Amino acid sequence: MDQNLAETLTRWRRYLHAHPAPTLEEGPTAEFVASRLRELGVEEIVEGVGGHGIVATLRRGGGNRSVGLRADMDALPIQESSVDLPWRSTRPGVMHACGHDGHTAALLGAAALLLRDDSWSGTVQLVFQPAEEGGGGANRMVEDGLFQRFPMERIFGWHNWPGLPIGTVAVHDHAVMAAGNRFELAIRGHAGHAALPHLARDPIVAAGHAIVAAQSIVSRSLDPMDTGVVSLTTVHGGEATNQIAGEVIINGTYRYFRPEVGQQIRDGLDRVAAGVSATFGVQAAARTLSGVDATRNSPEERDMAAEAAAAVGTLRRDIGPAMTGEDFSRYLHEVPGAFVWIGNGATEGGRELHNSHYDFDDRVLPVAANFLVEAAKRALSSPAAG
Repeated sequence: MDQNLAETLTRWRRYLHAHPAPTLEEGPTAEFVASRLRELGVEEIVEGVGGHGIVATLRRGGGNRSVGLRADMDALPIQESSVDLPWRSTRPGVMHACGHDGHTAALLGAAALLLRDDSWSGTVQLVFQPAEEGGGGANRMVEDGLFQRFPMERIFGWHNWPGLPIGTVAVHDHAVMAAGNRFELAIRGHAGHAALPHLARDPIVAAGHAIVAAQSIVSRSLDPMDTGVVSLTTVHGGEATNQIAGEVIINGTYRYFRPEVGQQIRDGLDRVAAGVSATFGVQAAARTLSGVDATRNSPEERDMAAEAAAAVGTLRRDIGPAMTGEDFSRYLHEVPGAFVWIGNGATEGGRELHNSHYDFDDRVLPVAANFLVEAAKRALSSPAAG
């Protein structure tokens, strides 16, 4: 990648970081992407796929192979803390804390490189996905006919990974990221005066016990050889300091690799709800809200990704999966594919994913764009996916 394109991608990425759009509200980002694609000379652009999704199609030569490359576009409802960052978010309470601005810019870079490269033949579908952060964006695009309207035999994607050196590409043999579900634990009591607790049923006390009990599900219900996570992430309840609240809502997420483990966790949450209901005279119920399956690489596509990684950076095959989730897994129900991690450098200063100090490192852009191009070219020159 020449210096001019690298600088252009950096400028685009920083614009996206400064103008984030949260899940299900990615319209401005989609407009920006479509405009940049037209600037690059892309002729086939379809907007509004599965919401604010965009699919751009590149065709060259007479090849009959096809491949998809995917990037996610949405930001998170997090207030950015890096006030001294020149390209910090201009939208209060919203920031690109997961690097989707970099993912989007890198796919634009792949488009630019593929347009300049006459060594490939076939069809490349560039999938710019909305609503990855719990909004079901992949499922929305699939339900809107993604694979019927824009045929592709394989699909590749990536995520930046803080803690891995820039230029390092991690390719997993099988599982990359875990299955994950969001859940709600609703505890309904009886509101009353804080000085007369015997006339009320206190959901806040019940919630405290539920929080402690939920943390025993993994440690005391799962086989120690299995892997699972239960994290309680928000608690909402109460309106006045002299009132016993009528309701507390606890939200969280649970993660796992094996479906049986997911069911064990769901059963555990139901037991916690039943226990606090009986103990404190409240009505508690656990409800799963949404989720994604585990992301698992297909063998042939995994090997293509490894070859592409070795061509553009330092390949790592020895890194284990993470309990984070990715709705890229939805695409893998339709076609084979592979998902890799590309190093985002050191994590000092809070540069971890979903941290309010996070920022994507622009030095990753050439590596990621070139990886996508190399993966696509290998897929297009291979036999049809089995």
